[in-house]
Amino acid sequence: MLTKEEKDFIIYWEANRNKRKKLFRQWLVGIPMGLAIGVPILINYATGWYKRAAMVAGTQFNPIVLLVALLLIVSFTAIIYKQHQWDQYEQRYREIKAKKEE
Repeated sequence: MLTKEEKDFIIYWEANRNKRKKLFRQWLVGIPMGLAIGVPILINYATGWYKRAAMVAGTQFNPIVLLVALLLIVSFTAIIYKQHQWDQYEQRYREIKAKKEE
């Protein structure tokens, strides 16, 4: 016997599983998680708390490389996070469906 929460989840997931699988949506919705990792990197670079690294960065480093790297980190983290979340929901959905069939 399924609980009300499980029945509600099945209804919700059947209605939204394809929409939440799309890559652009995963990227767009996952950006805050990616920024949670990218912003501290940017703050770490901007504060210059490690003097020797700041000296090297000032002479040999191109800030565009940092921005491109941050965009890649944010995008990668956002997509992977949302895909992992989708997989968890899909696993839960399949477990509940199997429970329902028993």
